Amino acid sequence: MKNSLIYCLILLLVFVCLTVSASAEKVHISAAASLTEAVKELVDNFHQNHSDIELLPNFASSGALAKQIYAGAPADIYISANPKWMDYLQQQELISVSSHEVLVQNSLVVVSTAGNPINSLQQLTEFSRIAICSPKSSPAGKYAEQALTAAGLYSQLLAEHKLILAKDVRQALLYADRGEVDAAFVYRTDALLAAQAQILFAVPQEFYLHVVYPAALTIEGAKKSDAEMFFKYLFGESAQAVFKKYGFVIPE
Repeated sequence: MKNSLIYCLILLLVFVCLTVSASAEKVHISAAASLTEAVKELVDNFHQNHSDIELLPNFASSGALAKQIYAGAPADIYISANPKWMDYLQQQELISVSSHEVLVQNSLVVVSTAGNPINSLQQLTEFSRIAICSPKSSPAGKYAEQALTAAGLYSQLLAEHKLILAKDVRQALLYADRGEVDAAFVYRTDALLAAQAQILFAVPQEFYLHVVYPAALTIEGAKKSDAEMFFKYLFGESAQAVFKKYGFVIPE
């Protein structure tokens, strides 16, 4: 009788473990590269209270992520560094429109390890190598292109072969940190993580569109309760405190 009871308890325990394992969901998060440290910390914090949920972040330029999602890559949550790529996925009917909301904001700065300090866009002509992200795939590159165009410098720097294209904002920052370029356009949040490069000046806001990070559940993500739970967590007070720590601005 005692052995039978122990056997039944073991079977029950195995059944419970298998049930929990089967019900656990994998949540795929596609986030702009500039969010890497903040999202990684949020994933760790969330996992402390929800150890049964497996969160799988994927970081790259917003355009690269959008193209991956369009091609069928698994993604339950998408966070872009500008509205363009979010709109693109909405047009492809891959985004849950009702979940679409601005998560955080950022700003553009110019960084350098060069000993020649400058404080304006016009003075960039003194440099020979200036890193910007590729405007075709990275929002940071598009913002830099907008700012340089507004200052009347983009065509000139391009013609003089002074612009060095990076695949995303982290690569642009790395170029500056290593001293491989004279200056680089990056987000303020990335500049705060630099090992060597320092902020030379903030790019005047009137020269480029406001840097906003829209977030949304994908159509597949909207079907997952765990994905929805983490998505709501991103907009909560504890998550917002983490974003602020890394220099992001919470929209009113």
